[in-house]
Amino acid sequence: MTAKWQETTIKDIAVVDWGNTSLTKKAYTEGGQYLGVSAAGCDGRMSHAEHKKFTPVLSAIGAQCGRMFMPNEDFTAIKNTITLTPIEGRCDPFFLFYLLNFVELPQRGAGQPFISKGDIQKFPIKTPTLPEQKRIVEILDEAFAGIDQAIANTEKNLASARELFESYLNTILTKPEEEWIEGTLSSIGGEIKTGPFGSLLHKSDYIVGGTPLVNPAHINGGQITPDVNKTVNTEALQRLSSYLLQEGDIVIGRRGNMGRCAAVTKSEDGWLCGTGCFIIRPKKGNLAPFLSLLLSTNYYIDEITKIASGATMLNLSNKALGNLKISLPPPSEQEKLLNVISEIISDKENLNSIYQQKLTALNELKQSLLQKAFRGELTTDMAGQMQEDAA
Repeated sequence: MTAKWQETTIKDIAVVDWGNTSLTKKAYTEGGQYLGVSAAGCDGRMSHAEHKKFTPVLSAIGAQCGRMFMPNEDFTAIKNTITLTPIEGRCDPFFLFYLLNFVELPQRGAGQPFISKGDIQKFPIKTPTLPEQKRIVEILDEAFAGIDQAIANTEKNLASARELFESYLNTILTKPEEEWIEGTLSSIGGEIKTGPFGSLLHKSDYIVGGTPLVNPAHINGGQITPDVNKTVNTEALQRLSSYLLQEGDIVIGRRGNMGRCAAVTKSEDGWLCGTGCFIIRPKKGNLAPFLSLLLSTNYYIDEITKIASGATMLNLSNKALGNLKISLPPPSEQEKLLNVISEIISDKENLNSIYQQKLTALNELKQSLLQKAFRGELTTDMAGQMQEDAA
């Protein structure tokens, strides 16, 4: 279908140039009249504009290397970007934007990938006539607008499902019944032990493939996710044996974002509590998964944040956490509530999986449309049908 398309290079249809190499993000001006574009995207304001809106910009280095941006207002591109100004009569700017989002552009460098201006200039492409470019852009614009709306709706539904779960969790865990007892975390919850001071861990203690160290960064969504590069040797474990986690403990962060909390399972038994955490060893009868869920609710996260100190980074003291007022049901009720919550978590995860699958399908649909567009196979009816199938 692309037999009549012309084989050419990018420099034959667009002026390829570096962004202003003398400018960095330090040139950004708060409240500037014009847009600033960096290798990270359209992320600043400038006092002057060097390019007209709808001039495609390519990120030439870093985490976003190879990503295309389409500024919708006059702008200045700074260091580490490449601008592609379409040559009038030869190239539609949006066709070029879609095309370069589809093709795999050449990158250099192993550790830090980058894109060469020369490589982009001589990069081979096929282009149809200008009217055909505009027809393709019109179809893609309409199709992508529908897909983007479907993605936004799906993400909104996903967020609503999460909020509903959090709301329910807060309701059943922070509205004490008559038989619940009230007290401080240390008096009715469990013994609290602070992780080892940083001076107790030495650079020579760290190895790859040893026993995992658990710090706040390793606690997410009520789970402990180890870093294989942040582990310690046997000698450190023996020296710091009093800080080893046991199945049935709770590990909770004491620095940074409050609320990172997880029950220690059999899998994490024997791992080392890090400097930035507390170990809570529940009193007899208390269930670690229940107490962990309790402390992870929005209500208790807010309460813990209030008693933490520090302007730059929040820090929680052992005494402050121990004095945290909580309400706990009897052990038998903890188990019943855990069973109910487990079922709800399972339903939430199933729903989350459905929404994630839909998001994946919608993003794959975009790639499929681009593939058909640049094979010369895209029609209005085809794009419409693909949208309906993904809806």
